Amino acid sequence: MLIREVLSVKSSIEVVGVEPDATIAEAVKRMAEHDIGSLVVLQDGELSGFITERDILRGMHARGCALTEVKVGDLMEKEPLVVNLDDSVDYAREAMTKSHTSHLVVLDDQKLLGVISFHDVARACLKEASFENALLKRYIKHWPE
Repeated sequence: MLIREVLSVKSSIEVVGVEPDATIAEAVKRMAEHDIGSLVVLQDGELSGFITERDILRGMHARGCALTEVKVGDLMEKEPLVVNLDDSVDYAREAMTKSHTSHLVVLDDQKLLGVISFHDVARACLKEASFENALLKRYIKHWPE
């Protein structure tokens, strides 16, 4: 299974972003409004970083809980993990597991296409496994004698 298939299974591929000069309070508000755990950080329409709930928690630990006026650019991952449409889901799972991250940015020739989460990958894998399971059951049911 490829990343392009994971994107096709997602219920929404809307890319929600924030500028590096936005405050963490604005980023948290945007995440809460869209019920998401990460934001792409866009500078002049180009990907300049990525911020997740985890980055914000690390910032709270390092700086105390008063992060509302801290800039996104101060906490964001400046070189986020990225995948391409033709990368395999196995590669994405391995990258997420090794880096302890739950989100990957999807690019196609430097064009931002979206973000996938570990949940999106798991849902796509379950859908594929269910389809294969149904095919196998149908094959066994019609087993030649």
